[in-house]
Amino acid sequence: MNKVQSEDSILIERFQRGDKDAFDALVQKHQARAYQYAFRLTRNPDDAADVVADAFVRVYRALQTFKGDSAFTTWLYRIETNCFLDMRKKKNARPTTSLDSALNLGDGEVELQVEDDGPTAHEEAERSQRMSAVEEAVQKLPEYQKAMIIMYHAESMSYEEIAESLNLPIGTVKSRLNRARLSLRQLLEPQSDMFAMAA
Repeated sequence: MNKVQSEDSILIERFQRGDKDAFDALVQKHQARAYQYAFRLTRNPDDAADVVADAFVRVYRALQTFKGDSAFTTWLYRIETNCFLDMRKKKNARPTTSLDSALNLGDGEVELQVEDDGPTAHEEAERSQRMSAVEEAVQKLPEYQKAMIIMYHAESMSYEEIAESLNLPIGTVKSRLNRARLSLRQLLEPQSDMFAMAA
């Protein structure tokens, strides 16, 4: 058990013994990363905030019976993913389209780091264009594929952690992640020139 997990275990035990402040400490500790993950899923700050709020309400209700079979963060990701999928089901029942959603790229979302040897403004613009294309393509994937791509590539979670978070066998995670990558490649195929230049 690493340091973060052991700190979480102590806070969970305190909460289970009736210390409500321990829950506040857990929220403080994990809310930034929880929001970051929710934002990557939703690409919308309001929806991300709703997903996080809903997730922590569910955590609060279930924490009394949390046995620690998995890391708290893995459990939190599972709950967040479920909250996101529930939100999408509700939205799909009464679909609305946001003009901002495709343009909302957010700050601090740069995944593909470029070595700092001073890229030109042109190179920077091309890189930004490629990232926008990838982000838009990810948003078009089915929800489970999108969650897996984000967990693996943006959140750097292992196959085991994703399997635990989504309650799936590792083999299923690997095959679905491969299918998600293939889907992503197909979505980006029309813009393959843009990526060939970067290779």
